[in-house]
Amino acid sequence: MAAKRRMDAQVPAEESDLLSIRPLGAGQEVGRSCHMLEFKGKKIMLDTGIHPGLNGLNALPFLDLIDPEEIDLLLISHFHLDHCGGLPYFLTKTSFRGRVFMTHATKAIYKWLLSDYIKVSNISSEDMLYTENDLSASMDKIETVNFHQETDVNGIKFWCYNAGHVLGAAMFMIEIAGVKILYTGDFSRQEDRHLMAAEVPAIHPDVLIIEATYGTHIHEKREEREARFTSTVHDIVNRGGRCLIPVFALGRAQELLLILDEYWSNHPELHDIPIYYASSLAKKCMAVYQTYINAMNEKIRKQISVSNPFVFKHISNLKGMDHFDDIGPSVVMASPGMMQSGLSRELFESWCTDRRNGCIIAGYCVEGTLAKHIMSEPEEITTMSGQKIPLKCSVDYISFSAHTDYQQTSDFIRQLKPPHVVLVHGEANEMSRLKAAVIREYEDDPDVNIEVHNPKNTQAVELYFRGEKMAKVMGSLASKKPEQSDRLSGILVKRNFNYHLVAPSDISNYTDLATSTVTQRQSIQYVGPFSLLQQHLMLLSGDVEQIEVQEKPALRVFKAVTIIQEPGMVVLEWTANPVNDMFADAVVTVILKVGTDPKMQKLVPAPTKTNKQHFTDKLTELMTDLYGEKAITHMTKGDIMAVTVDGKTANICLDTLEVDCEADEDFQQTVSQSVSRLYHSLTPVYR
Repeated sequence: MAAKRRMDAQVPAEESDLLSIRPLGAGQEVGRSCHMLEFKGKKIMLDTGIHPGLNGLNALPFLDLIDPEEIDLLLISHFHLDHCGGLPYFLTKTSFRGRVFMTHATKAIYKWLLSDYIKVSNISSEDMLYTENDLSASMDKIETVNFHQETDVNGIKFWCYNAGHVLGAAMFMIEIAGVKILYTGDFSRQEDRHLMAAEVPAIHPDVLIIEATYGTHIHEKREEREARFTSTVHDIVNRGGRCLIPVFALGRAQELLLILDEYWSNHPELHDIPIYYASSLAKKCMAVYQTYINAMNEKIRKQISVSNPFVFKHISNLKGMDHFDDIGPSVVMASPGMMQSGLSRELFESWCTDRRNGCIIAGYCVEGTLAKHIMSEPEEITTMSGQKIPLKCSVDYISFSAHTDYQQTSDFIRQLKPPHVVLVHGEANEMSRLKAAVIREYEDDPDVNIEVHNPKNTQAVELYFRGEKMAKVMGSLASKKPEQSDRLSGILVKRNFNYHLVAPSDISNYTDLATSTVTQRQSIQYVGPFSLLQQHLMLLSGDVEQIEVQEKPALRVFKAVTIIQEPGMVVLEWTANPVNDMFADAVVTVILKVGTDPKMQKLVPAPTKTNKQHFTDKLTELMTDLYGEKAITHMTKGDIMAVTVDGKTANICLDTLEVDCEADEDFQQTVSQSVSRLYHSLTPVYR
């Protein structure tokens, strides 16, 4: 290996076979997730979080080990602070000039969550990593991607899968020179009340970078966990106590709200006891959740046609202590989840000295936080002012954390069978136990050879892979001598990122090349009626056949392109050749047009006069949440809403829902998609 490393160091980076994976955070710890990938001269960073138990620069990943200017690509898995809390700092205060991507829902929530973090952080101004202005500046640099959308950045291909965990959470598959790396971020393979389970990619990665948060622990069954949670809340308020549930403003909070609201509905004797969702982000959070209903599980999508599950009957929003009449038993869900500062910390300090009261820790807690400390049942705690007070209230830990347990992790690895597994995002002992358990699981299986790595922060995992080679026939040099040929021809060979045009006689230098028939496959987000798509494809070709593929509805167009209906998208498949590729391009154009152009969505009527004002109010709220109050410049007599961002104005016609922005087609499409999503979520109400 030493000889191989010396030899590898002598070749240019783009020709090297060395893949380096280096945790700059979340290496044998939970918090400040950040991982560097280097392969074939390409550099990718995965997540840029902060450590919840540390302040200032100490909370950041070990960024001094890298040159931000050399990084090509930065991918953010989801909106939790330990995965994106360092992003405004990295984008505005370093020399990073690459591109940064996250999903649409993650970007929408990122803005509000980090704005709240800036406001409630109980640290000195010199320890603050960034300001509101820095956060706003970072928004302009973030690009968004859809699930399964393939993107290419300087030869790095990537796409993402739904990760469960929280709304918008993504697992990223990254491909460089034919080598595939899957980064799970935080993920959950268990469907809950509002989120679907994480997808299992059909593609087997060469390297799997996977969270190890819960090590070898097995989660309690969902039904048993919910019953224990509601029973504990009921017991606390029954004895005349206040029940505090520290949560993050987004994520598990929405799951717990759904559970409590249903439980209160089924127990009339509790109707006089108030439940409060104490977060300044509550209204904005719910607006985002209602906008992205289609990103949730089938149960929620069906329920929205009857009533909005996020309009709660027994839960009120509480903006702060100034609005709280603390005069009897109550249930309060307050952020932040680890009680380092903010309203949850204030309430805990106020209530913890009374034995009647109780605190329920409902998620994973990082070392060094108050939430983690009180789980060890200390006799006293230290307040934010430095005073020591007795801890007499009950403290219960009922985990609703949407991370995989050992069974989910093991099943996921078994289905993907990657040659290399890199464990991250776990305490050192939990990670070591998980590593030993995975190795033990496969030690007697001769058909599976998996290496498991659990690197510390700054410690690189070094793996070797041969780069891809590809050849395309560009004519034949054998028919003519080169000096007689009137145009360049031969076989175009790609090695890593370099192309060579060679004669057939020289192909022996690439003896490991293989030929095959290429089947193209492309996924496109599409939430409209499948029948509507069929109508427009009939106008395109007149040759559309209804079929089934693996018991799923499908269409066959031009006798060449198959379109398979999947939840929230369609998948195209065809055998690659110049004619079929042309057909596929035409079909893709129709799908994108039908999915985004209100004129083509004939099966969805525009709002009627009776519900137009309601839709206008909801649209105003949504646009204000997404772009700020100043972006909504005016309402004209012609029923046009104007949205102005960075000098670009999109005009929304409230009669037809058409969006027009001559200055920027991308901005026009973004606004149009937001309007379409909102109207589709409200259509069941109008019907």
